[in-house]
Amino acid sequence: MLPNQEKLILSEYIGIYDVIIKKDHWIRKLHDIIDYDFIYEELKDKYCLDNGAMAYNPIKLFKLLMLKGKYKLSDRDLIERGETDMAIKYFLDLAPEDNMPHHTLLTKFRKLRLNDDYLLKKLIVKTLDVANELEIIKTKTIIVDSTHTKSVYNPKTPIEILTEESKVLRKTVYEIKPEYKSMMPSKPTSRDIDDYIKYCKALIELLRSDESLSFYNAITEKLNYLEEIVNDDIENKLSLNDEEARIGHKTADTSFFGYKTHIAMSPERIITAAVVSTGDKADNAYTQELIEQSVENGYEVNTLIGDGAYSGKDDLEYGKEKNIKIVSKTNSFVYSGNPTASRCQGFTFNKDAGMYVCTAGHMSIRKVRNGGKKNPEKAQQTTFFFDVNKCKVCPYKEGCYSEGSKTKTYTFRLPSKLHQDQVDFQTREEFKELYKERYKIEAKNSELKHSYGMTKTYTSGLFGMQLQSIISIFTANLKRIITIENEKSQDNK
Repeated sequence: MLPNQEKLILSEYIGIYDVIIKKDHWIRKLHDIIDYDFIYEELKDKYCLDNGAMAYNPIKLFKLLMLKGKYKLSDRDLIERGETDMAIKYFLDLAPEDNMPHHTLLTKFRKLRLNDDYLLKKLIVKTLDVANELEIIKTKTIIVDSTHTKSVYNPKTPIEILTEESKVLRKTVYEIKPEYKSMMPSKPTSRDIDDYIKYCKALIELLRSDESLSFYNAITEKLNYLEEIVNDDIENKLSLNDEEARIGHKTADTSFFGYKTHIAMSPERIITAAVVSTGDKADNAYTQELIEQSVENGYEVNTLIGDGAYSGKDDLEYGKEKNIKIVSKTNSFVYSGNPTASRCQGFTFNKDAGMYVCTAGHMSIRKVRNGGKKNPEKAQQTTFFFDVNKCKVCPYKEGCYSEGSKTKTYTFRLPSKLHQDQVDFQTREEFKELYKERYKIEAKNSELKHSYGMTKTYTSGLFGMQLQSIISIFTANLKRIITIENEKSQDNK
């Protein structure tokens, strides 16, 4: 049963907040800048309104998820910190003497109540509404890019993950309490995942029973991490490895296993739209969707600024059709016009590595350019070569690789007219001035990673990553609005 909304904190200790949390404290401003009641209204249909046990207030649980990204803590450690951190209790509208909710409530709320994307889409709209009310946004320009997030899991099997994490925990315990070497539960001898889960649970139970270990952060953090992995799998029937994460490439020599968040941002550094994808998607795969989302969210767009990934034929044609300036330095390899495309569907260009990536996620190993290199009127052609040994055993080889072939290539041909139009635009002062704004999104990507916990996922699956990204963006947008308002106040003094 869903509780009524709480509007007033009744406590004789409420004055503590005015002493401890100063008026310019960021968490006080984050608390005051927006009315979070819309969370209650959006989620009330997820609860029974008049039957069953009383549910914990969903607004407080949502606010905890905002802080989870900011503090980069497990559910258990975040709740434990909140017991003694008055700023957290103030943000949640708890009285100083109130207890924090049990950490399992936060896990269940994340998995069971936030299981559709309607609310997530509305979060960005809400921050744009606040920005517009305060007259912060004054442009019609979006800057686009993507940032990658590594999966907390990896391509290893569930058994390998549990073996590795339990080993790290045991090793830490042995360094502090060597006597535990003779007390640990027996390791599984089978290859049955249920046996490994039982072993990890027995390990967790043993270490939890010794209260003296709770004084060692090195142990409790690893213990909480292992327990969260096990509980997420058992309670929500998720695989311990991330089946939806994919391998993406940052350069020809570096890769990551995880996801990408494609974002559009105003020059005032307010994010206007976001699309979360698997890590193998090209940076420009969602250019049009970012524009359309921004417009749908109430932000008018007449200019798009991006790196070379956004100078593809489809993007330039879409910009021309919608009368949107595409401020992107041309990269010949992001264009379509490929004579072998009919049998190479799903191949994408990785602008960081300067190579194409096939449907299976394998990057080309070399490229050869020929044709009209010195004559722009002639078609320019580049052939990309792939590792044929990988093609021979590839699950996608049908229709792509011919049995017995000694090479596998992907040939690209540049459509000259569209390319030349963009090259001409690049020489103008207007382009150069607009392109100077692009650096801002690099800083935003770094902020999302290092200040809002988007370096790694804290759950598995594409929707889990979407939840993490959008809540981080929601919090980042509100904090950016606070910063801009602070700057205005300083200027007016």
